Amino acid sequence: MLPATSVFDRLAKWAARVTGRPAAFLLAVGVILAWLVTGPLFHFSDTWQLVINTGTTIVTFLMVFLIQNSQNRDSAALQLKLDELIRSSRGAHNVMLDLEQLSLEELDDLRGKYEALAAAARERLRQGAPDDDTPDLPRP
Repeated sequence: MLPATSVFDRLAKWAARVTGRPAAFLLAVGVILAWLVTGPLFHFSDTWQLVINTGTTIVTFLMVFLIQNSQNRDSAALQLKLDELIRSSRGAHNVMLDLEQLSLEELDDLRGKYEALAAAARERLRQGAPDDDTPDLPRP
């Protein structure tokens, strides 16, 4: 595997691994319980409430970026794996390799063609015919 290219990449991967473990969840639960237990000590003051609100807001804010980074990395890797499967499959349509680059209208057009193929396959099944052939997409 190739090494991460930036400090942020390494930090994001490390944080995603650490925060996705049961120990991190238990730590978060422990912090909440400690905060609850200290409520009577601080007379449930506004400052006491502000501490948990500020802490959870900061953690949530930072986690959004870590989650997005992880999702972007996973999505890019999945796209590359699918591209490799398409590229290596005999008879596959190579035009499908970079669909994520198409406009929404172009994607809707392709989706319509695949929906038509699926409808035709369901109809063949209803008539008792197999649906395991690979018909070509209709040409524009």
